[in-house]
Amino acid sequence: MSDDRRIILEQLDASLGLLPERTPYPEFAADAATPDRLTGNGPVLFAERLMKANTAVVETPQSLGDFLAERKARIGYCDPDLAPLLQPWLAADVELDLEFDRGRVNEYAFGITRATSGVIETGSLILTDRDTSNRLGALAPWIHIACLDPGALHLTLADAITGLGDDPNVVFVTGHSQTADVEGILIQGVHGPGEQVCLLYDLALPEGPGDPDQ
Repeated sequence: MSDDRRIILEQLDASLGLLPERTPYPEFAADAATPDRLTGNGPVLFAERLMKANTAVVETPQSLGDFLAERKARIGYCDPDLAPLLQPWLAADVELDLEFDRGRVNEYAFGITRATSGVIETGSLILTDRDTSNRLGALAPWIHIACLDPGALHLTLADAITGLGDDPNVVFVTGHSQTADVEGILIQGVHGPGEQVCLLYDLALPEGPGDPDQ
């Protein structure tokens, strides 16, 4: 720790120590920031929210194959459990790597992994170490396809947080990666995928451990 930082932190600690009693955190209901209850068909609402958050939605493996063909995306990483279910629907020249090869990271046009659940309220996908076979496979390629069972949806963000469990790594993905500098220039794909896609389809996959060491 630098001397300047240490001095600042020591001064902050000293100032807090002068308080006879800390102000308690405010109490509020878990749904205090939640709008009126969402109604209607969950998967349909979720698809609408995904698209508003700049996440493309495909609803069948065949549609996913068409999506990749339109973008001429021919090389990518794929969760090994998903590959045999999706490969028949992809073009014959599409190459799927079942292990993420860091030496080919610049060749990967897409990565296909599983999502654990989704949040209807925010249009977010939830990725966990338990279900994401390779974290870099979801982060490094320009296109990330998250495969999600439509039955694995939370209505609100509060519901999702309550149900997180003890997974060591949880990522909420709300749209593709984008950032802007002080001049307001928007740049996509700097901190993650430039295109986020959700295959909202029940692939009937078993639960299995992911690869947290990525």
